[in-house]
Amino acid sequence: MHETILEAQNLSKKFDDFIAVDQINFSVNKNEIFGFLGPNGAGKTTTINMLTGLARPTSGSIFIDGKDYTEHIKKAQEIIGIVPDESNLYEEMDGFDNLCFCASLYGIKKADREQRAKSLLQQFNLVDAGKKPYKSYSKGMKRKLTIAAGIIHKPTILFLDEPTTGIDVASARQIRALIKSLNEAGTTIFMTTHYIEEAERLCHRIAFIVKGNIIKIGDINELMEDAQKEKIIQFSFHGKVQLYQFQQDFCRQFNPCELSQIQDSVFQIHSITPLDLMSLMSFFDSRGIKVMEAKIIKPSLEEVFVKITGIERDAMKKEKEGKKK
Repeated sequence: MHETILEAQNLSKKFDDFIAVDQINFSVNKNEIFGFLGPNGAGKTTTINMLTGLARPTSGSIFIDGKDYTEHIKKAQEIIGIVPDESNLYEEMDGFDNLCFCASLYGIKKADREQRAKSLLQQFNLVDAGKKPYKSYSKGMKRKLTIAAGIIHKPTILFLDEPTTGIDVASARQIRALIKSLNEAGTTIFMTTHYIEEAERLCHRIAFIVKGNIIKIGDINELMEDAQKEKIIQFSFHGKVQLYQFQQDFCRQFNPCELSQIQDSVFQIHSITPLDLMSLMSFFDSRGIKVMEAKIIKPSLEEVFVKITGIERDAMKKEKEGKKK
């Protein structure tokens, strides 16, 4: 039986006539990594801002560790950590002083905050950087120090808004490893992201949010099991093949099936019923179409997301590129 640490009930946020978040409901279990996955403008940051007191809900309720904090979210600051998508640290201060200052805001005594700051700099491989001004840090280093500042008071639940957006691949890998280690040490993590691969690697459960509405919530295994009920076979042909040449005959013979062209000579067949590979091969052979390769495709979380939300991979890619600029 999972213990709930965070719950949102009919949570909404309106900006004049625009509904950014529309009566969403979800709960986060203690000691899990819960992912909010969706494109920019879906309502991810608005939701996390409401949960952390940076935005006031238009309606709905927020429960943290069993208590209603809707009207007084600031009272929960001692048990929550916040890492916004943009840094909130001081450019002129060095890493050590930034961490000590953040700790002082939580009333941590000088000796304790200095010890925690030193420990976090070591844990995050920032010991040398801890003596340098924050403005001299790389994007990846800034992100790591911002996370360290978010956990300086040892929160029960940590909120991460787009933790790896806009940083290099190596730094993103380090931050994902840090997120995993924090969770393994007992920290519950609520994170927003539009990196589908990141959600698949890190999260125990995921909520798909689009246009302010939660479309689907489930753990990775459940989501993948649902997707894998569909059978997918990919064929690669010799030379360019035109779909219109055989699509009508194919759909009539192998109904119900969906046939799609991936590239000039690559096609995929989707079916909810078992497919007979030899019958498919015979179909193409009888039309003089030479099959170079046939393989079974296991759906990815990306394909689950596309199917549930209707948002294509290219659209999500544009979102990622836009965030990096």
